[in-house]
Parts: sequence; structure tokens; C-alpha cells
Amino acid sequence: MKIQLATTADIPRILEIIDDAKALLKSLQIDQWQNGYPNQTQIENDIANNESFIVLNSDNQIIATTMFSIKEEPTYKVIEGNWIIAESEKYGVIHRMATAKESRKSGIAQYIFEYFHDFLKQQNIQSLKIDTHQENLGMQSLVKKLGYQYCGIIYTNYGDKRLAFEKIIAL
Repeated sequence: MKIQLATTADIPRILEIIDDAKALLKSLQIDQWQNGYPNQTQIENDIANNESFIVLNSDNQIIATTMFSIKEEPTYKVIEGNWIIAESEKYGVIHRMATAKESRKSGIAQYIFEYFHDFLKQQNIQSLKIDTHQENLGMQSLVKKLGYQYCGIIYTNYGDKRLAFEKIIAL
């Protein structure tokens, strides 16, 4: 597997993977991603900002997508709880992670997290933050397994409640 920046040519496959993830969440009766988000405009913005990444398998087929950034996340400024590292410190953030339905349960999400942990180490950034829906038990289980700590509740820019997690990356 390898991770690389997405291009506009990747948008159809990225949207297909995201639509599959939306269907999975709906089937689990989780209302995350059921309001039109993420959409093509969001993915285009991520690509324009060099924050959209794809995961390729050994056949160079796109099997996952995510957004990763080291820019300040506006929705993380206010938390009901406390971040481990002060909001003023530089950190990484992952959003919009989805795996192709035919590649689920194969360790891709963990691979993505570990890849960006290594990236942050190289940049001397010691924190990665993520948020997820309170009913998305799969993501919560994964981040806890990877050593993330629950920090509190944040609200998306459209007002939805999310559980916030953070991991300190050993430099």
C-alpha cells in the first residue's frame, strides 16, 4: 500500500468510496455523513489545499481516502473538555476517512493513522487530533486501540456533536 496526494482525476473514485461509507453508516443507523457531507465541493477544496490523500493497493487501485492537515481546525477551538496539547500548539488532524467496501477490515485505517503519525514525527509535531460521531463505535474502537485519549465534545461547523480524541506522538 502507499499513500499519496489526490488529484482531480481521483474525484470520481473518492466520491464512490465516500458514498459506500455513507451507505454503511446509514445501514448501522448512524446519522454521520447523512446530510450531504462530505460532497464533491469539499473534496475539490481538499485537493486544492493539498489535504486530500488516497491509499493505493499493490495494483495502484484507490482503496481509501482521507483528509489530513496540519492547519488549525476551527471547530477544535472550543471543546467541552480539554485537549492534551494546547490548541495554540501545532497539530495534525484527520477528517473524511473512508475505505472502499471491498477493502474494509483489512487494516487500511490503521495504516493511514500510522502513516500520518510518522509524518508528524518528521515535522516535529507531537499531536494528532480527530473527532467522530458518538455512535461510530468502529472509529472510536480504532482510535482507542491506537492510543488516542478521549478529550471531550466538539461541534461541527453545521452544529453536530462529535467526540474528540487526541494522541501524543513520541518525537
